[in-house]
Amino acid sequence: MKKIQIFYQEQCPFCKRAFKFIDELKSENREYTKIPTELIEETQQAEYADKFDYYYVPTFYLDGVKMHEGGIYKDEVKKILDSALE
Repeated sequence: MKKIQIFYQEQCPFCKRAFKFIDELKSENREYTKIPTELIEETQQAEYADKFDYYYVPTFYLDGVKMHEGGIYKDEVKKILDSALE
């Protein structure tokens, strides 16, 4: 199982929607709840976030590899979660 890092901003509507999709998918498949996930609020952890190569939030990294950046749909979130389970 791979670790997911999610870079987000608290007030970002795209981030809120991504977290809504994550919650929905976790309720549909309990295996997703086992995925180790690190949430990085970039305005609160700016120094750490600056070490990563991205411009838009939400941004998903899977074991250090950027998987998605910017607005996201539920099927794209599912694909990331499925990849983390492999």
